[in-house]
Amino acid sequence: MRILETAINREIDFRVIIVDARPQQHGLKSARRLLALNVKCTYVLINAVPFIISEVTKVLLGAHGLLGNGYVMNQVGTAQISLIAKTHNVPVLVCCETYKFCERVQTDSFVVNELGDPNDLVADHPLLRAAMSSSSSTTQNSNSSNSNLNILNMTYDVTPPTFISAVITELGILPCTSVAVVIRMQNKQLDEICGQEQQSIPTTVTTTSNVNVLSSPLEPVQ
Repeated sequence: MRILETAINREIDFRVIIVDARPQQHGLKSARRLLALNVKCTYVLINAVPFIISEVTKVLLGAHGLLGNGYVMNQVGTAQISLIAKTHNVPVLVCCETYKFCERVQTDSFVVNELGDPNDLVADHPLLRAAMSSSSSTTQNSNSSNSNLNILNMTYDVTPPTFISAVITELGILPCTSVAVVIRMQNKQLDEICGQEQQSIPTTVTTTSNVNVLSSPLEPVQ
């Protein structure tokens, strides 16, 4: 969002197509912010991306994290949008700060992921909820599973680096494969800072002086 705000401050004329997906619908918040800045917007759901991709000149994506092998972990649906943009030769730019770079390697969305509340997917479908309830009552009478419908609400997906054109960071525009280099530079800077702090700590040295005790010669007792 800061990139778009900077473009507005530079008086660059552009239009934004906001792609949203259920159940989080984070695009509504982005639409409100852009409309408050007097930006021309189009709001669509993710199933309309193949239809509207012909009007897009570039795709801007956020990132939950950039993995060590260059894969991008972000909100579910990111991989689908990137695939469609790659097919239509539309550049895909990922906006990600370097503190989100990590050394973990992952090539799919099933090794590590977060699951949302399953009820969020069926909250707006009363007919489906009613069917689930009737199915649950029927299966309980037959001493089997409580429901015939398993709901999988995945939070993130993983996008391969072949779909990503570049990553925009506070260091500049970088390729996805630069994660290891950036992490190595950050670790080196951290070691230098820790070394300077250790040198600036004053050292206290305790010395003991040798004390010579002189005793006067004893006088003979008369």
